[in-house]
Amino acid sequence: MLSKFETKSNRVKGLAFHPKRPWILAALHNGAIQLWDYKMGTLIDRFDEHEGPVRGIAFHHTQPLFVSGGDDYKIKVWNWKTRRCLFTLNGHIDYIRTVFFHHESPWIISASDDQTIRIWNWQSRNCISILTGHNHYVMCAQFHPKDDLVVSASLDQTIRVWDISGLRKKHAAAPSSITTDYEHRLGAAGQADIFGNTDAMVKYVLEGHDRGVNWATFHPNLPLIVSSSDDRTVKLWRMNETKAWEVDTCRGHYNNVSSVLFHPRQDLIISDSEDKTIRIWDMTKRTALQTFRREHDRFWILAAHPELNLFAAGHDSGLIVFKLERERPAHAVHQNVLYYVKDKFIRSYDFLSSNDVPVITIRRGTTAQTSPPRALSYNPAEHCVLITTPQDGGSYELYNLPRGQGSGESVESKRGVGQSAIFVARNRFAVLDKPGQQIYIKDLKNETVKQFKPTVTVNDIYYAGAKNILLITSTSVVLYDIELRTSVAELTVNGVRYVVWSPDMSMVAFLSKHTIVIANKQLEQLCLIHETIKIKSGAWDEIGVFLYSTLNHIKYALPQGDNGIIRTVEQPVYLTKVKGKNVSCLDRDGKVRAIAIDPTEYRFKLALVRKNYNEVLHLIRTSNLVGQSIIAYLQKKGYPEVALHFVKDNKTRFDLAIECGNLGVALETAKALDREECWQQLAAEALKQGNHQVLEMAYQRVKNFERLSFLYLVTGNVDKLKKMLKIAEMRNDTMSRYHNALYLGDVEEQIRLLKEVGQLPLAYLAAQTHGLTDEAAEILAAAGLDAPPAGIAPGQLLKTPTPILRQQDSNWPHLPVARSFFEEGLLGGAPVASATKVEDQVMKDVAGWEDAEDIDVGARPGLEVENGQIDIDVGGGEGWDFEGDLDIPSAPQGVPSAASETATGFTPPTAGTNFADLWVRNSALAADHAAAGSFETAMQLLNRQIGAVNFASLKPLFLTMWQASKAYMPANVSLAPLSLPLQRQTKKQLPVIPYTLGGLLGKLQEAYAATTNGRFSDALSLFKTILQHIIFTVVEREEEATEIQQLIDTCREYALGSQMEIARRNLNQETDAKRVIELAAYFTHCQLQPAHLQFTLLSAMVSCYRARNLASALVFAQRLLELNPAPGLAQKARNMQAYCAQNNPTDAIQVEYDQHNPFVTCAISYTPIYRNSPSVQCPYCRASYKPEYSGGLCQVCEISQIGATATGLRNML
Repeated sequence: MLSKFETKSNRVKGLAFHPKRPWILAALHNGAIQLWDYKMGTLIDRFDEHEGPVRGIAFHHTQPLFVSGGDDYKIKVWNWKTRRCLFTLNGHIDYIRTVFFHHESPWIISASDDQTIRIWNWQSRNCISILTGHNHYVMCAQFHPKDDLVVSASLDQTIRVWDISGLRKKHAAAPSSITTDYEHRLGAAGQADIFGNTDAMVKYVLEGHDRGVNWATFHPNLPLIVSSSDDRTVKLWRMNETKAWEVDTCRGHYNNVSSVLFHPRQDLIISDSEDKTIRIWDMTKRTALQTFRREHDRFWILAAHPELNLFAAGHDSGLIVFKLERERPAHAVHQNVLYYVKDKFIRSYDFLSSNDVPVITIRRGTTAQTSPPRALSYNPAEHCVLITTPQDGGSYELYNLPRGQGSGESVESKRGVGQSAIFVARNRFAVLDKPGQQIYIKDLKNETVKQFKPTVTVNDIYYAGAKNILLITSTSVVLYDIELRTSVAELTVNGVRYVVWSPDMSMVAFLSKHTIVIANKQLEQLCLIHETIKIKSGAWDEIGVFLYSTLNHIKYALPQGDNGIIRTVEQPVYLTKVKGKNVSCLDRDGKVRAIAIDPTEYRFKLALVRKNYNEVLHLIRTSNLVGQSIIAYLQKKGYPEVALHFVKDNKTRFDLAIECGNLGVALETAKALDREECWQQLAAEALKQGNHQVLEMAYQRVKNFERLSFLYLVTGNVDKLKKMLKIAEMRNDTMSRYHNALYLGDVEEQIRLLKEVGQLPLAYLAAQTHGLTDEAAEILAAAGLDAPPAGIAPGQLLKTPTPILRQQDSNWPHLPVARSFFEEGLLGGAPVASATKVEDQVMKDVAGWEDAEDIDVGARPGLEVENGQIDIDVGGGEGWDFEGDLDIPSAPQGVPSAASETATGFTPPTAGTNFADLWVRNSALAADHAAAGSFETAMQLLNRQIGAVNFASLKPLFLTMWQASKAYMPANVSLAPLSLPLQRQTKKQLPVIPYTLGGLLGKLQEAYAATTNGRFSDALSLFKTILQHIIFTVVEREEEATEIQQLIDTCREYALGSQMEIARRNLNQETDAKRVIELAAYFTHCQLQPAHLQFTLLSAMVSCYRARNLASALVFAQRLLELNPAPGLAQKARNMQAYCAQNNPTDAIQVEYDQHNPFVTCAISYTPIYRNSPSVQCPYCRASYKPEYSGGLCQVCEISQIGATATGLRNML
């Protein structure tokens, strides 16, 4: 069984595959309905309107509907597009077990514990027939896939087949117009005929099970029924027009068989049971082929995909989607011929003539249906093939193919045991014995020539040219010389599944589950490509491009690392050969298909990378290369001038023109766009190139008068400076008037302006300094002074220098450069607009970011803005930073076990066993050993159980345990007090333990209170104290032990979150804004109580807002609202949503955080560890760390060693 997808949830009682989309519905015992995308592994939606368990679920075949039935006696019909319940069908008076849609009519069939089966019309929303006859719970009822039949299974130990042809005839035509509403309602329920309702009648009653029947279903094509029962058997039934009878019984389950079904395309039966197994049965021989077992989960339901070879099973803790076998056909390609295995034949397909013929018939074992051949290796010299099959632990078969046209006849084969077999020479092949780690070299007589043991653990082998093979290990690929028996080269690649060589054996592609590594024949890595969807196959193009297929696409990969999508595919295909514009492939049914592709894009990119400019120019002229990907690729590779010829969109043309320094095109597109930001970018580029004429136009368009005046000054354009003076006067801009007067050296204008604005002292100084004594005297008189004030320092004339070289009519000179290859070819000799190369740097004005924060979002109550920040006040959460910027003593010596005989001959009695020794002997708990004073053995136990290495913090607890296990009673004055052991009430003699689960829960409430008040240092100390006390807590019941484990998880999550919050508060909110946002975001993924989780989301929302990461702030606001917070918090989140809706919700700072990819946080680096990434854990608190921290001390519990091997903490005997 190949597991494709698995979930963890409440018990799953019902399953349904969507016929087209990669979706599966799960009906849970807690009343929820989950909609999963099993291809991407994500939860799409959740529906929670049922009260109590949901047992029946089904998709409609064509409409966007599904139906559910539950223990609340209700049948609900849902629309998955609108994500809501359309209506509810009421009528059953007990639990509803199954619901199914009819394949043609608008009907729903339901089975219930009220001992009836009902058929409903979901269009008219009423019951059209009630099938009665069972005298116990009806566990299942289904329509026949083609005929007018219904099969039902009941706990009355019978299976009934019902004929509903009368119901179809009755509802084929509309009811007569004279039918009264009362008669129509009676007819719909099937009760109008006093002699018996003939709409649905029992055709057969199948009796044979000894206990209640849980499931029954029709075969999709044959007149067969399969049923499962509480008598632990699966029975096969056959029926004809007149009778039905039992064919055989499949025995093997040892508990109730919950569900059973036919394989839609093979002669197999699949059943699951409460004995925690799924079993595969041969329908013809009625024998068990395979058994798949889970350790702790009982199975309840099975479902088969209507079109794909996928199955699903629901169990106690979720569901699993699986396949019975790999669907990749075993194949090999030699030149223009494809050899592949289909059904019982080895077939050959000629790519040139499309001739597909069977060559020989192969032997298929008893498990062949569930274990098809895995690989095929072809020997062109001897015209023979090797087929490797995983059945029976791994085996191979050697077949000699007939020369000429194949007849499909069976031929003798040579067989052997091995997990992989490949040809390595004309008359030699290699076989891997994986369990024994031996590689055998055999001849064509299947006789071993030599054997050797590789130096590494090998999982698979592949051909690698003459004398060489590739050894596939779990972490690397080794090129091995089988003659010299030495490793030639090694490449680190994880989890290689398939190896694909280029036709000339110069390059090789290693395919893993989600990565592709391309290397040369010396195993030197050329590139690494990551995919989020599983990689299925690959093939090399004739020009050296690797094409590969995923579940959804056919893609390409250049050896330099560039990759892209060629086309989408509806179902996975396995590529075999690429030639020109056609890709040959095999589908999952073993059919050869030819798929048309457009290779222009990857040919263009490859030619550009190889600097084959003639090919590039040819593709540009003859192909329709348009698209953002081509433009972005040309920009990335440094050819924006080439990209400019593909684009017609003005904004994109403008950006490309700016990048390549083409001011002509940039000016043309800026005029067409007429946007302020475009003119500003054009001005910056014109300033770089010294083109002050374009610069002047750009400044005029954006009305940048200050820079325009300065431009006229440096170019010596006095006439326009005078115009700028007049414009400033008309605009009533005092500062601009003064600047322009200063630039012109117009002293009179300066004095007049100073007098107008009331700056008489400055006007007097300006007149006096420039020698205008008469004007100075008038100013003194106007100020009412006879003489200038004393203490005025002597001034010195400052006059604006006059430009010597006036360039208002000419731009900076440019050096002539030769046209590039593309400009010559594309323009055909036309003059180039601009041949100047400029540095790839664009000036960006970032000064406006601070101003952008000053936005009034305080229109709603509860969310106020002050100095550009959101000021949020949360009742008792002042400490959440929502406001502002944001040596071990020896064990006591025991009494000697026996005393020596005294001189008088008296022998004292032998002392009994010390209580401390009894405690150590009777318990394997570290707490009891510590209480007995055996600290060394206690530490050894803790080291084995939880990998404890730091006992310094546990020293006070050791001493407390030891002291609390004794009471001291004074004796005579001259004697030491008597030590009395204190023991707890158990069957064995064991000490009293001062730490209890109730005490820990009390401390937990204190820690919760500290967290609520934002006292994270206090909370962190309390949670670590609880983790220390848990080690020495002893419980009596399994439930308490489970609660202890949950308490450890809770303390870990809160301690890690508190550490991150403390670290965040120690950061500078402005300079470390990126890290502040990341830590706040990671905190929201700690598993906290809902009230505390709301605080973390609010804190993260505010942090993102302060950094202008509005998109992230919006996400956190939505998550906060999903938790149904208090009205005050909800209002703040809604205000944030409204604010983000009014503004462009983008992130100003890119942070390392992906909310859609599940992760845990490393407790040292405080960075995410995403799903399927390598990690290590603390063996005690199970905090996660990156592999480089293995061997260090856990920073959460500060007790155990990271990555240590441990058996697990014991708190109960």
